[in-house]
Amino acid sequence: MTCKGICVRYKAQKPVGTGRYASGQRRCQICEIFIKWEGLWCPCCGYRLRTKPRNLKYKAKLRARVEADSIEAKAISVSPEETEIEEATEIKTKPKRTTSKSKSSKITAKGTKTKEKTACQYCNKLFANVDKHEKRCKKNPDIEDVSPKTESIAIKA
Repeated sequence: MTCKGICVRYKAQKPVGTGRYASGQRRCQICEIFIKWEGLWCPCCGYRLRTKPRNLKYKAKLRARVEADSIEAKAISVSPEETEIEEATEIKTKPKRTTSKSKSSKITAKGTKTKEKTACQYCNKLFANVDKHEKRCKKNPDIEDVSPKTESIAIKA
């Protein structure tokens, strides 16, 4: 893949006050040029465009700028009046718990149904299916322990 000269049409000027990657420019390694292009691939040579800097120092700068921009955007988009309205609607639309046939099921904040964990009476560990565990629990005195000492193993000669 070689440069065909198409990329010159999309050549980007260096922005003042911000970095190239922060302003949305991308770099083609084959054409050795920064271009203003929305795709992932170079329109000229078809090579993958770089959207982030390779140098650790410039990566940190870009990360800090992106975080600052996102915080600023949140602050601008949400005014104090809107937050009060949002809080009031959240109180009204909280998911209600529903009663079901089994006592061990509950509804979480997301609205999905999960199994409530209860402790085993022998080992005190939490399990979703306690009855199933208690039947096989090692500390259950009702279970007869079959030890390998009493079993005989036939060895074929």
